[in-house]
Amino acid sequence: MTAKSKSRSVARLAAVQALFQFEMEKTPVTKLLKEFHDHRLGAEIEDDQYADAEVDFFDDIVIGATDRRDEIDALISGKLASGWSLKRLDKTMLQILRAGAFELVARDDVETATVIDEYLDVAHAFFDKKDAGFVNGLLDGVAKQVRG
Repeated sequence: MTAKSKSRSVARLAAVQALFQFEMEKTPVTKLLKEFHDHRLGAEIEDDQYADAEVDFFDDIVIGATDRRDEIDALISGKLASGWSLKRLDKTMLQILRAGAFELVARDDVETATVIDEYLDVAHAFFDKKDAGFVNGLLDGVAKQVRG
């Protein structure tokens, strides 16, 4: 893994965490970004050194996923099984899907397989294999719709 791909992996995980915080605490995005820049990205917390994240990439995902939330939520909703809604999804799962869907919609500089693999890795950090597989399937469906 190159330094750039590692810093983007860290940025994706941090973006999911920031989107979760936005969802739960309604922290304004500018304040949220500042908090992550100042205290989380590349920081040392309780003797744990956080890996450096590609800050501009992190910002793009967080800002983009919040600015285009309605569009992204509609894409995700459209891929859910009958009887399911965004409200039924685990809050962390929803943020993983939002970040991944945003990249698929707006970051055509990133390969489809890379986006799906990266968010599958993020999902594995929080969920079991079955739930991570759900992320894989849903993002694959979104990719087919928005990227052809």
